[in-house]
Amino acid sequence: MSKAPATRLTRRGILTAGGALGLGALLAACGDEKANSGGSGSGAADGKSGPWSFKDDRGQTAKADKAPSSIVAFVGVAAALHDYGVDVKGVFGPTKTKDGKADVQAGDLDVDKVTVLGNEWGQFNIEKYAALAPDLLVTTMFDGAGTLWYVPEESRKKILAVGAPSVGISVYDRRMPEPLQRMLDLAKSLGADTASARTAQAKKRFEDAAARLRAAAKAKPDIKVLAGSASQDVFYVSGTNLSIDLEYFKALGVNFVEPPASALKASGGWFENLSWENVDKYKADVIMMDNRTSAIQPADITEATWKKLPAVKAGQVIARNPEPILSYDKCAPLLEDLAKAIETAKKVS
Repeated sequence: MSKAPATRLTRRGILTAGGALGLGALLAACGDEKANSGGSGSGAADGKSGPWSFKDDRGQTAKADKAPSSIVAFVGVAAALHDYGVDVKGVFGPTKTKDGKADVQAGDLDVDKVTVLGNEWGQFNIEKYAALAPDLLVTTMFDGAGTLWYVPEESRKKILAVGAPSVGISVYDRRMPEPLQRMLDLAKSLGADTASARTAQAKKRFEDAAARLRAAAKAKPDIKVLAGSASQDVFYVSGTNLSIDLEYFKALGVNFVEPPASALKASGGWFENLSWENVDKYKADVIMMDNRTSAIQPADITEATWKKLPAVKAGQVIARNPEPILSYDKCAPLLEDLAKAIETAKKVS
């Protein structure tokens, strides 16, 4: 996965540096507020009767007497569920930018109609969470240990003590179609009409985009693609072996810059960090840049070494979301954009 600015070489540090480091003093007791709220929500699951269960990617089965309707989710998960017609009440993670607009990770969510429990790393308002009377907590997982993404470790026990079952969807060391299917399965369990024409069209668009990307990579095998992310002091070059998008693109034939394992070791295999003086270490014809708000965007990079890169001078820089919104509707354009970039790229490296 491409990395946002960081001051320490850990997975969380890479993606969330600069965020709040802790929740501060919290109420010791918050679980008893869950009972008898009876929130009906407005998602597709409303009115669905009978027991509900879902086995997540930790191998744990979340259960409830009926399909959850007061759902709280990591913002990217909420955006994916929204695309399938399942609404959530609360979100956590990058939801609003500093000017109050929807963050790129919020997708098509109306960010003014959800309760934001925390907008940065380490922020998760347990009082607000409990007040929502949640009956399901959903997020992704970026490691093999089942760590719930953006659920602060220091307050995890208090959050889980509120009583809502939790579901984790793994986006670690697998290709994009797998978590896409898992999110679709979750949405279906929550009452989404996954057989709708809209979903069928989105899935076909995704499959067509995959075929297009495969064809583009085959037609131009010499076009070298680099996945990067910019911070003030460091330029990160991603490896392809852990990220769901890069693993999939590589499987489709895309020719990526691949830092050696020794260079990736310090980050657990995710990326190599370079000083801006060494940003030209790897030759690339197309550069995919982290488009999350935690990373410096290409237009704002002032380093002369960046501006001198052949791909930059040729205008062959495109956006990449290292945390794709897991709906076919949102993932198809990612493949289309890369396919177009390769199709139109000039060999400049």
